[in-house]
Amino acid sequence: MKTKASGSHERYTRLVEAARRLPPVTTAVAHPCDEISSFPLEESAHSHDSAAKAVELVRQGKAEALMKGSLHTDELMSAVVARESGIRTARRISHCFVMDVPGHKDPLIITDAAVNIAPSLADKVDIVQNAIDLGRALGFQEVRVAIMSAMETVNPAVPSTIEAAALCKMAERGQITGGILDGPLALDNAINEEAAAIKHIVSPVAGRANVLVVPDLEAGNMLAKSLSFLAGAAAAGIVLGARVPIILTSRADSVITRLASCAVASLVADARRKSAAAAIR
Repeated sequence: MKTKASGSHERYTRLVEAARRLPPVTTAVAHPCDEISSFPLEESAHSHDSAAKAVELVRQGKAEALMKGSLHTDELMSAVVARESGIRTARRISHCFVMDVPGHKDPLIITDAAVNIAPSLADKVDIVQNAIDLGRALGFQEVRVAIMSAMETVNPAVPSTIEAAALCKMAERGQITGGILDGPLALDNAINEEAAAIKHIVSPVAGRANVLVVPDLEAGNMLAKSLSFLAGAAAAGIVLGARVPIILTSRADSVITRLASCAVASLVADARRKSAAAAIR
């Protein structure tokens, strides 16, 4: 996603520095069409074959992350979700933007703006859990999740408000873990404490959300692009829910945004290593 951002995007710089301190993450790059130094290359017949072979490297345990090269996102994701040869898990696959918004004190995770078009309530359980796990991997002290809608009250005529209420109850019952949920919340009272106070919304999330869960892809895409083009935000993209993190970058992304996307994947991979090690002990 091309942005009109200026400045250093210090949060991204800190992400990259944190990733530099971690062990390297072997990454399979699907269909790289530019020179990539002395890295090993696998021959492929075409972009679909590249995607399939990159996914197979993950299946063989030879790569801990997957990166989109010069091919369409749907080509790569088709290989990822293939029933017999893909790398799906029991978790729904979803996309997150980690956004660095100038003037906003916290990084914002926005999900899902690129994969799930019209997610069901069951899909949203996994979408929320993926985002919470990402926030924890990025080192958020608290993962505060706002389930977004156009309003902050439950209205039977607006399905997203009913789903928001259900998701919050599911979190209370332990069906979603690791984060604090509130919703429905409109954008203003999700990220602005003054707006939340004016509407007398009292919760640990209102005005302080660092994860925004949108009702559908259209809302998420418009929100992310509005922040990018109107507020100068940068958007690092990651796909979660597969066996490994998947780095989705755009040819129009700045260098720091590309590096931040790689850093996010590195932090996610490191969190998975630690989780696997803890499970063995």
